[in-house]
Amino acid sequence: MTSTETIPDVRSQRPKRADARRNYEKLIGAAREAFTEEGGSASLEEIARRAGVGIGTLYRNFPTRQDLLEAVYVEEVEAVCQTAEELLGEPPWEALVAWLHRFLAYIVTKQALAQELFSYLGHDADVFRGCRTAFYAAGDKLLVRAQEAGVVRTDVSINDVVMLVAGISKMPSTSPEQITRILDIALEGLRATAPASDAADR
Repeated sequence: MTSTETIPDVRSQRPKRADARRNYEKLIGAAREAFTEEGGSASLEEIARRAGVGIGTLYRNFPTRQDLLEAVYVEEVEAVCQTAEELLGEPPWEALVAWLHRFLAYIVTKQALAQELFSYLGHDADVFRGCRTAFYAAGDKLLVRAQEAGVVRTDVSINDVVMLVAGISKMPSTSPEQITRILDIALEGLRATAPASDAADR
């Protein structure tokens, strides 16, 4: 099973015709930008304007604001999980660190989007449970691979790592650069340490 198979399926809602598909993708891109920049205050009219389509086109693709929010959220989760798959060809430590930075960037920029979705759906709604499962499955592949390579300590789980990254993302009044630096410092604690006998031989 791939990590994206647990994500609620909004893909079936995507238009099949090329022109309709382009409008759908433009709306998703415009909504992603608007929600990142303006949070929950972004209007559907502004999103349609950014996408270069009429408000009627927006409503044909997304009958409600919740539909649009959920589609953007799921598309972003799929992208983060796909990044994990693509990193499987990189060295284990570098792959894990790169994905955790991508995951951190996702959390930092999409908190407003998630909070607005919470106003429509409970924290335990299927979409959130599915997306959490997908994140954990994607990250676990990279973590286990790094552990098997001997570069990450074996006494940590993907749950530990996700909680670590999520906690760092919520640090108040911290610049993006500082958050990135703090993550790098924290990740050093994941590195496997050589046994004492090996250290003495060096």
